[in-house]
Amino acid sequence: MQNHKKYNIAIVGASGFTGSELARLLNSHPEVSIKHITSESHEGKKFSDLHPQFLGIIDQTLVSAQVIKNADLDIIFLALPHGISMDFVKTLSEQKAKIIDLSGDFRLESPEVYEAWYQKPHIFPEGFKHAVYGLPELHAEKIKGSQLIANPGCYPTASILSLAPMAALNLIETDSVIIDAKSGLTGAGIKASETTHFSHVNENFKAYGVGTHRHTVEIEEQLGLLSNNSTRIQFTPHLLPVDRGILATAYAKPKGAMDQKKLKGIYENFYADKPFVRIRKTAPGIKDVRGSHYCDIFPFWDERTNRIISISAIDNLLKGAASQAVHNMNLMLGLEEQTGLQQIPLRP
Repeated sequence: MQNHKKYNIAIVGASGFTGSELARLLNSHPEVSIKHITSESHEGKKFSDLHPQFLGIIDQTLVSAQVIKNADLDIIFLALPHGISMDFVKTLSEQKAKIIDLSGDFRLESPEVYEAWYQKPHIFPEGFKHAVYGLPELHAEKIKGSQLIANPGCYPTASILSLAPMAALNLIETDSVIIDAKSGLTGAGIKASETTHFSHVNENFKAYGVGTHRHTVEIEEQLGLLSNNSTRIQFTPHLLPVDRGILATAYAKPKGAMDQKKLKGIYENFYADKPFVRIRKTAPGIKDVRGSHYCDIFPFWDERTNRIISISAIDNLLKGAASQAVHNMNLMLGLEEQTGLQQIPLRP
């Protein structure tokens, strides 16, 4: 069998959890070659100096992101914080390389909405005209032809997928949605803070961003697009004392008659050709998807309260970030969408 040319990719921003998970997935991806991994604060060090699990596996030297401007690349992953990514997208927008941005800088419908929720001006509003929201289960065809992907947030991925089948059929009351979600500590990023200090997190459990979390509007926009109706949700995130994983429990009132058989059928039909969504017979836990690209969903009809309860579980660093970015890359490059993403969940 002849060797074929691999696609050249770069990861901009290597120091965080998402950058390291991207490298782990892409290192074993059969169709790509990691040409550059960048870090401004660790330039000159080896990638394995930052992430010892890669010793002897990925030892390449970290370079400045300036190298990217003149590199021959097919895909650039931006594993950068929001507010910083937009500057790179603006600078790189003239290049032939396709960009997958893992920050929140282009996820929303307009720069005005972004500025209202992220409390900072957007320096590249033109990017919103071309950015595609990178949730493959909903937007695969648009993703295939895109030059700029806004990789979804981790909470929105779990939340949107939990209710997408019902929203797409316009079967839920759009002002009845409540989403109660919990995330592992890695969702807060690699930099420690008072909130993420071990003594605050260990044996503790708390809500945060009550009524104000910026992922709220991201979920509202996507569910609203599906139903073609303005959607208002109540979203409350919580911090779990675990490394990784998200569990989202969504509640909604249905339009019209509903029962368990009908509800399950709606979900199974909607996700029938989506290989990474699994419809469960029982409520999933975060260990059921840990280390994988799966989203497990349990749709439940509560006859007593006349309410749909949909419980979803993902790995926040993978389906909620890095593996979703690789899924988007596969679609953008015309590859089989499951390529390099068939890791079996780690349990226990």
